[in-house]
Amino acid sequence: MMKHKHNETDKLHLKSGEGRVYSCGTMTAIFKADENETAERYSISEWWLDPNSGGPGPHQHEDNDEVFYGIEGTTSILVGDNWIDVGKGDFLRIPAKTIHDFANRTDRKSGILNFFIPGGFERNMPSIVKWFEDNE
Repeated sequence: MMKHKHNETDKLHLKSGEGRVYSCGTMTAIFKADENETAERYSISEWWLDPNSGGPGPHQHEDNDEVFYGIEGTTSILVGDNWIDVGKGDFLRIPAKTIHDFANRTDRKSGILNFFIPGGFERNMPSIVKWFEDNE
C-alpha cells in the first residue's frame, strides 16, 4: 500500500494540476485520491494525452470497474471491440473484466477523469512510469 499524507477521514482539496504526477510518455497521470485516502474504496486520477497519441494499450482489470468522465478535448476509448469518443462532460463506465484502452486521435490535448473502483491503482504507477521510460 502506498502511504500518502492524508487518510479517509481527511478533507481533500486539490487545485487544478495538483496531485501526484506521473509522466508516461505522451500521457500524464495526476492522482487526486488513492489507497489510504479512500480506505482503498476507489482511486481518482486525471489522464492527459498529447495530440495524436496512443494510450496504455489494450488491457483489463479482473476486479475493478472504471468510470471515465471527459474533462477536455476528445479521448477515444476502446471498450471490448468498439471505440467510443468521450468528449468534455461525457460519462463512460467500463465493468471489470472488459478489454479497454484509450487514445487521443485529435490535434488537441485531451483529458479524462478516471475513477478506479475499488482503489489501489496508484501502487502500479512507478512500474508503469519505468516501462514508458524503458520503451520510448
